[in-house]
Amino acid sequence: MELYDTEEQQVEAIKDWWKQNGKSVIIGAVVGLAAIGGWKYYQNYVKESQEAASHAYEKTISVLSSKGAKAETDVQAFIDGHADSQYSVLAALQLAKIQIDANHLDEGLAQLEWAKSHTDDNALSTLINFRIARVLSEQGDYAKATSSLDLIKDESWKGRVLELKGDIALRQGDKDAAYVAYTEAQQAKDASQTLQFKLDDLTK
Repeated sequence: MELYDTEEQQVEAIKDWWKQNGKSVIIGAVVGLAAIGGWKYYQNYVKESQEAASHAYEKTISVLSSKGAKAETDVQAFIDGHADSQYSVLAALQLAKIQIDANHLDEGLAQLEWAKSHTDDNALSTLINFRIARVLSEQGDYAKATSSLDLIKDESWKGRVLELKGDIALRQGDKDAAYVAYTEAQQAKDASQTLQFKLDDLTK
């Protein structure tokens, strides 16, 4: 470190440093302020976009609730317009339910597959994989249905997964495999009350 004997020498040293570095300091300060301002702008933009998407989602679901399958075009328009938002995934799940309830299984499955590819939320992915498995089972595609169930690793879903695997085995005529699946499902925390009835039917 340099030491200066007099106040004049210190002043001259500061002047020399400023001549050499002053421009960089000013530019750095401007860039820094711009970055801060840009970040705040971005945060505000994201917040406003999320709020707008939330309001649009609520409105869309309200229309879906009142019109049912007739609101399909409106819901699809919302999904397409908010593809980067998780609200679009939720809307796709709602639309899929309406379509599946109307026995439009292919359309419902397509919505579920789209939702699956547009979310990285583990809880939603688990729900979607389970619903996909149910649709595939209804369509008779048991191998794919089982594969979809195998993707579910959440222990809180163990009972439901095993029960559906039992249903699939039963549809394929494998009563022994169904019995094993139902019995294991009964030990899970999320075991349904219908399992005992299914087991009783198997033993008749």
